[in-house]
Amino acid sequence: MKVLLFYADKFTCTPTIKTLESFPEVKEKTSIEKAVLAFIHVEPKDLEDKNKTVTKLIKNLKWMMNKLNTNTVVLHSFAHLASEKADPEESFEIFQNAFDRLAGSGYNPVITPYGYFHDLDMQLPGNPMARIFKEF
Repeated sequence: MKVLLFYADKFTCTPTIKTLESFPEVKEKTSIEKAVLAFIHVEPKDLEDKNKTVTKLIKNLKWMMNKLNTNTVVLHSFAHLASEKADPEESFEIFQNAFDRLAGSGYNPVITPYGYFHDLDMQLPGNPMARIFKEF
């Protein structure tokens, strides 16, 4: 898994082009303030032990949220960080599992509409903690 993490003062995501027909139709934009943005690329190896993958993802997300004093995280599928991609439906299981576990721990997770290209608008402060890349 590869994860590009940002801290955003403001993030807006508007679905534009649907790429996966098996996912629901979504037209509403999402706007979030003071959140960690996780641009996540799931690789085939990440599906071998999904629970381990989710645990590592959550550990990194909680670490960054705690460092930046927020409990909000946006999980965004970004399959452009490596050459190999995992199956989209199985990848979404990782997103949903992370969402459920974070919500159950008192965090405020959001998943951007899955299976779309989006118009993105981000306000990212010039904080050294506001941009981090993780690979595991």
